[in-house]
Amino acid sequence: MLKGFTHARLACGCRIVFRAGVEGSPVTVVVDEKSPACTIALHVSHLPLFDFREALRPSTRLGPPEEGEFEEEN
Repeated sequence: MLKGFTHARLACGCRIVFRAGVEGSPVTVVVDEKSPACTIALHVSHLPLFDFREALRPSTRLGPPEEGEFEEEN
């Protein structure tokens, strides 16, 4: 699943760990240790960094009806 990766360090200095995810996202990334120099408010120790890939999937809602082909008037 994780192919040997267990942790990494971000450019801001925060340390992240990889854990088994849930349905729809096979891996969960958790901020293990926030760097004192990190200014990113979304990095909170022991909380996951959320994966928004599901938002990129096609919508399940019905869209507006498709219009037919147009014919030119001459």
